[in-house]
Amino acid sequence: MTPEQKSRNRMDKNAFAPTPPMGWNSYDYYDTTVTEAQVKANADYMAAHLKEYGWEYVVVDIQWYARRPNARRERYQYLPFGELAMDQWSRLLPDPERFPSSAGGAGFRPLADYIHSLGLKFGIHIMRGIPRAAAHRRGRIKDCGLTADEIADPASVCQWNPDMYGVRDCEAGQAYYDSLLELYAAWGVDYIKCDDICNSDNLVPSSPRSYAGRHEIEMLHRAIRRCGRPIVLSLSPGPALIDKAWHYARYANLWRITNDMWDSWEDVKAMFARCELWQDHVRPGCYPDCDMLPLGTIGKRFGEERQTRLTRDEQRTMMTLWCIFGSPLMLGAELTRLDAWTLSLLTNREVLSLLPPENRRRQVCRDPDRAVWVSVRADGSAAYAALFNLSDEAREVALDLDELGLDGGAVQAVEVWTGEAGETGGNTLRACPAPHGCKLYRLVPVHPAGSTEEKSEKA
Repeated sequence: MTPEQKSRNRMDKNAFAPTPPMGWNSYDYYDTTVTEAQVKANADYMAAHLKEYGWEYVVVDIQWYARRPNARRERYQYLPFGELAMDQWSRLLPDPERFPSSAGGAGFRPLADYIHSLGLKFGIHIMRGIPRAAAHRRGRIKDCGLTADEIADPASVCQWNPDMYGVRDCEAGQAYYDSLLELYAAWGVDYIKCDDICNSDNLVPSSPRSYAGRHEIEMLHRAIRRCGRPIVLSLSPGPALIDKAWHYARYANLWRITNDMWDSWEDVKAMFARCELWQDHVRPGCYPDCDMLPLGTIGKRFGEERQTRLTRDEQRTMMTLWCIFGSPLMLGAELTRLDAWTLSLLTNREVLSLLPPENRRRQVCRDPDRAVWVSVRADGSAAYAALFNLSDEAREVALDLDELGLDGGAVQAVEVWTGEAGETGGNTLRACPAPHGCKLYRLVPVHPAGSTEEKSEKA
């Protein structure tokens, strides 16, 4: 293998996220207002209580570059044409008032270094495109003779955020994205969540411009490969377009299959149809994304600080579906306020073990009242069945054990969340989950006493 081939292999995007990324994102609690001190506090909590279970990414979400972003929150979530921190090459910088260690051109490097010192990884949110302010000022582009107004596409604008113009599909546009990733790599960024790109017009998903950001996904992909740092690429918002699944998988690591997910049962229930649609597209380095987990304390900077409205049964249903489907897991809560029960929900090792894409998973059935998913470990050592009650009253949900592809015979069933024994008989697993609840069973074949298998094992 030549040095060039080895270099390309090291920068293979599929190797950046061999399992679905797990971490924390500032959006659900802080909206646009998170500060450096608050990010560090959540990172400290993750390192102390969650890291050993696989939680590792700390992601600063939208408008970290905006000065006083909450100045007119009663009218605007994103202040129209507000002041943005920017360098001489038309690249956004952290707001030094909220991120004081970024002053003097340091950018996010000091904060990333702190996150890395905890054994964690650092991520940022970006918007597709180039700042409108840079285009209006004819800002310079690094390593390029053109200016921002010459690569900005004024017809390509986000429906809900006023900060950016799209970038034209041209050599200079690629040079701009290359300069962005050069900067982010220098900061030590490990994860980028790019917005207004997975479905560029999520308000009108049937619009011919719904995938207007396609070329910018490709530009980001190329820039990541060139920057010399393995950076996971996440695309938002959804719903992702199923006919573009091949494109997402080729150029990104994860992509949102839904619009913003909040703490309502209707949002959770709707995810079953989305997971059914996308179940065949989960593989190493490529993950359809069910969005953040609205658990714990959320909503403060949205004007309603609250404990999640989801019941405990609904929370278990959500966590079980996300894991058995193989979605990335991102928490939106203020971590320092997690209670013991929520923490236990996030640290069940066996539930989390369902995430790796090597597990063979699929939906067995779904109707308005119930759904059943199964997953078999890659080595065949155990199988799992998730029985979901989607209705508003307790009801039986059943699974024909032949669906698991086991070798027949008796099966021992243990409910993973509670440790209770499951009911199997007549080659059927039965349960009666609470309304909006689920039962997740580990199923292991039991060989009868004196069987050939048992005698062979004793020998």
